[in-house]
Amino acid sequence: MDTLLIKQARVETGFEYEGDRVCGTKTELMDLFIENGRVKEVSSSVHKDGVDVLNANGKLLMPSFRDMHIHLDKTYFTGPWKACNPAPKGIFSRIEEEQSLLPKQLPFVQERAEAIIDLLLTQGHTHIRTHCNIDPVIGLSNLEATVQAFKSFQGKLTYDIVAFPQHGLLRSGVTSLMREAMKYGATIVGGLDPATVDRNINQSLETMMDIAIEAGTGIDIHLHDPSSLGAFTINMLAEVTKHAKKEGQVTISHGIALADLEQQELIPVIETLLDTGIDITSTIPINRPTIPVPVLKSYGVSVSVGHDCLTDHWSPFGTGNTIEKLSILGERFRLIDEYSLNRTWGFASGSVTPLNELGEKVWPQVGDIANMILLDATCSAHAVARRAPVKTVLHQGTIVKNNA
Repeated sequence: MDTLLIKQARVETGFEYEGDRVCGTKTELMDLFIENGRVKEVSSSVHKDGVDVLNANGKLLMPSFRDMHIHLDKTYFTGPWKACNPAPKGIFSRIEEEQSLLPKQLPFVQERAEAIIDLLLTQGHTHIRTHCNIDPVIGLSNLEATVQAFKSFQGKLTYDIVAFPQHGLLRSGVTSLMREAMKYGATIVGGLDPATVDRNINQSLETMMDIAIEAGTGIDIHLHDPSSLGAFTINMLAEVTKHAKKEGQVTISHGIALADLEQQELIPVIETLLDTGIDITSTIPINRPTIPVPVLKSYGVSVSVGHDCLTDHWSPFGTGNTIEKLSILGERFRLIDEYSLNRTWGFASGSVTPLNELGEKVWPQVGDIANMILLDATCSAHAVARRAPVKTVLHQGTIVKNNA
């Protein structure tokens, strides 16, 4: 029986108010007893004999992170420094570049993927959703390496692998390869810009959904198309989703069109997302208009954050630090008050937060999966604003990283 007793962890218990305004976050020092990966007891004092003890020494206890969008299979991370080449034709320049780049990188794919997984684990992530190229150049080779990379971290985190047709599902003719990928180890069907890249919205979306139905899984589609074209594609995706009865199983990554639409155009798209349970993942880009995350959340759309890449031929940037990502989100939308900063945590944790929107304590509770981190901060608002370092990471009650 796996057990762990956490002593003196700082847990958020409610909000402090000045009138109707949240001005602070209440915390208490608590003990937690974890058994078989779940919280068994939570109180001001728990005593157990003969169990492992983790003394938190007043560090803040928070839900761990879920990186919902990253590419592990084509990174320069841990390799020699290399900045990006110009891309005069945008995404098509990058696709052309991959014709020669991917075979050269193949010997290093698993090693570099493992390095990023380890970094993300160190930064407090206990779930990773990675996109993995399925294309005529590399076939299933990158997928094979990615599957092997995750095997090195068995028991330390959970993951999803998106079979991603980076060169276009129809454009590169990889429909059969995608079906093979879903049998080999990919867990989600990916897609890419049915209009701009595949040049056939209906056929691209329907083919993608057919593969998902056959595999019994969901979809995560990159949508970069802007403005009305992107909105039209979202509406078409929603129709295909409802017809396939895949509500709640579809993710739009990036969704750049959402940043371009005026309110009278945006609200109907939001209603479509809610009607089909389509969620959004964003990297919170600051080099282009950022999708209106607070507006989407206010209407009830599920939004998650991801890092996309940690230095590759698409971008030289990226740290894997999700607290930094949440801080950028706060700066981008001027989320400077205690309440707004507190609520950002849910974008990175699968909506698991110690306090609900009313300030009632809802985590950790008896029965919760013990995916947790400890930080040097007085509360989550403080952690996000000041980019507090992660000290300890627990996956299902097991200490998987100790950075203290």
